[in-house]
Amino acid sequence: MDAVRYELIKKCKQTGARLGRVHTPHGSFDTPAFMPVGTQATVKGMSPDELKQVEAGIILSNTYHLYMRPGREIIREAGGLHRFMNWDRPILTDSGGFQVFSLSDLRDIKEEGVTFRSHIDGSKHFISPEIAIGIQNDLGSDIIMAFDECTPYPCDYDYAKKSLERTTRWAKRCKEAHKNTEKQSLFGIIQGSTYKDLRIQSAREITDIGFPGYAIGGLSVGEPAHEMYEMLECTVPLMPEDKPRYLMGVGSPDYLVEGSIRGIDMFDCVLPTRIGRNGTVMTSRGKLIVRDAAYARDFSPMDPECDCYACRNFSRAYIRHLLKANEVLGIRLTTWHNIRFLLNLMKKIRQAIMEDRLMDFRNEFFNAYGYELS
Repeated sequence: MDAVRYELIKKCKQTGARLGRVHTPHGSFDTPAFMPVGTQATVKGMSPDELKQVEAGIILSNTYHLYMRPGREIIREAGGLHRFMNWDRPILTDSGGFQVFSLSDLRDIKEEGVTFRSHIDGSKHFISPEIAIGIQNDLGSDIIMAFDECTPYPCDYDYAKKSLERTTRWAKRCKEAHKNTEKQSLFGIIQGSTYKDLRIQSAREITDIGFPGYAIGGLSVGEPAHEMYEMLECTVPLMPEDKPRYLMGVGSPDYLVEGSIRGIDMFDCVLPTRIGRNGTVMTSRGKLIVRDAAYARDFSPMDPECDCYACRNFSRAYIRHLLKANEVLGIRLTTWHNIRFLLNLMKKIRQAIMEDRLMDFRNEFFNAYGYELS
């Protein structure tokens, strides 16, 4: 039996969006779900207890970074990632493919795998589909990802086609290498850049292999929003109804709503933590750059409609002061708020699906946030 199981609870009559629940060895979480990113076995600025306070049901961690530091052996000796970081809820690890292709220098991509140099010290490394699975087996995450080739944007048709076909061959090797199926579920990744026929080809090839869940990779890498939505519209209908659907690297509020409308169940992104560290917060009335001088005497909360610890206890003026003074608490509070904001947004999306009014919610939310209604 697969370690991870998807339960479809309801479909929105207005949009077809799915309300569901994903069951894992470390508990269940409701979908559509946003996963905060804990790149190096920590969500930057947040303790595990604080993540529970903001109601994070699952977090993502990064295979490439953990392989580089502290190394797979140390995490295996610790008893796996859950014990190492003291997080007892579900964890998803990506395969490291994206980082190998985006962070490291001097990549040499061959059929066997990828040789690359570390972004930390320049040392030479090799990762194959089998090694990527072995590392994730050592990490012990509930959901592990197949090692895929990530195409840049823009990307010419021939390269995208060869790349997705290699991703298919690597997916087969990942499935063959993964033996710990009762404790960890391996998800396949659909590629194809921004070409509809290639997305369809990849979706058919990856679903034919058969996985407990499926991801859509290679989007939100610089393409216009309408292109991403078009790729979802031609890909999602080909993904099995009884398996989770994960859109990788997507986390802006508009994309979370639009992705949910198009049938996506899971999302992840560094956005809330990254912009939080830069002094930007998401609010019910749009983005707010709280470090700006305009808020020096503003004693209202960052978002009056938010129930997070930061908004219940501190003013914009105080948080601006902390950020300007380079105090650690400042970026902790903006991060705390941003993660809670997105997790709250997902809760509202789930409620709107339950009430068959997700398109109405989209229009209300976009109008309040300042997005264009199209």
